[in-house]
Amino acid sequence: MHRTPRRHPRRTRRALGLALAAVLLTAGTAACGGSGGSGNAPASADTGTGTGPKQGVVLDNPFDKPELVLTDTDGETYDLVEETEGHPTLIYFGYTRCPDVCPLTMSNIAVAKSKLPEAEQERLRVVFVTSDPERDTPESLGEWLRAQDPDFIGLTGDFEKIQTGARSLGISLEPPVEDENGDIVSSHGTQVLAFLPKDDRAHVLYTEDVPVETYEKDLPALAQGKLP
Repeated sequence: MHRTPRRHPRRTRRALGLALAAVLLTAGTAACGGSGGSGNAPASADTGTGTGPKQGVVLDNPFDKPELVLTDTDGETYDLVEETEGHPTLIYFGYTRCPDVCPLTMSNIAVAKSKLPEAEQERLRVVFVTSDPERDTPESLGEWLRAQDPDFIGLTGDFEKIQTGARSLGISLEPPVEDENGDIVSSHGTQVLAFLPKDDRAHVLYTEDVPVETYEKDLPALAQGKLP
């Protein structure tokens, strides 16, 4: 009698997790109204916070924090590495005129953050880096973010700098372009990256389809500098 080899469940879950992470990490950008690009990033990760695409992915090879020096919503120079050093930090690349994904992503984070104890809210840094800096001025970016959470940090500046910083996180942003109808088509990231204060590296990746419940579940641990 021929017997089908029995698969080891742990190894099977591990293989599925690595396959999922590879897909997520090469789908780093979406364009509203146009085609998106793909990111280049290490494909080694473990779905430590769940095995489905609506959970966070714990990275085996964490990302370094990008060395971005941009302009914040007060018009002041903001050094991302220095200003967020030693703080649990979430970073997302998007733009304010995005009709759906960007505002929903930030809203989900804001709702989850609001449920943290006050001390943990103060430790947490949430950074929104615009992918459409020509239209997202410090003033307009600040107004948009204040509607989400007044403590969210908004950064704008030179697109090439932003593009380079995003690329270091596996996110390939394309410059905004004008389509045949005269509309501006901008791209945004499909990932929120969570950096832990112990080494200021991104250890957890969330995709755009992650629901508010996942952030509510994970933020308490992340705000304390722990893996969820």
